Amino acid sequence: MTSFGDLLGPPPTLLPGDDEAESDLLNGTDPAAVAAAHPSASIAWAYLAESSLEGALDGSEPDIGRVIAAYAYARTGYHRGLDQLRRNGWKGFGPVPWSHEENRGFLRCVGALARAAQAVGEEDEYLRCLDLLNDSDPRAIGELGLD
Repeated sequence: MTSFGDLLGPPPTLLPGDDEAESDLLNGTDPAAVAAAHPSASIAWAYLAESSLEGALDGSEPDIGRVIAAYAYARTGYHRGLDQLRRNGWKGFGPVPWSHEENRGFLRCVGALARAAQAVGEEDEYLRCLDLLNDSDPRAIGELGLD
């Protein structure tokens, strides 16, 4: 049984994470340096995307340069996360639980991509990201403040 109660669905995908990248980030290393040293670590891209979005959406007009940078960072982390998910048995669907800390880099990238896409009026991409988050783990949308 999956963590979401589907007896016939695939088991949850649990990513291994990148201990070195995560440790560097927790110890205050510049996320850009971490992304350069660990380009497959979605968590580093999530930090970069979220940092770019921070304050970029506070005014009446978004800071479009920061939003586009966030979009690019989030898209990179999203694709690196998809690569890792597939290497760990994910077939394009099924649970990717928020409760598993190592999955959060990928999920945070999807959330940041959703916010950046919405800010530039890319509603279809925004909705695709919300669908992916909901399919991965319905809890993720709330945890990311997208509800």
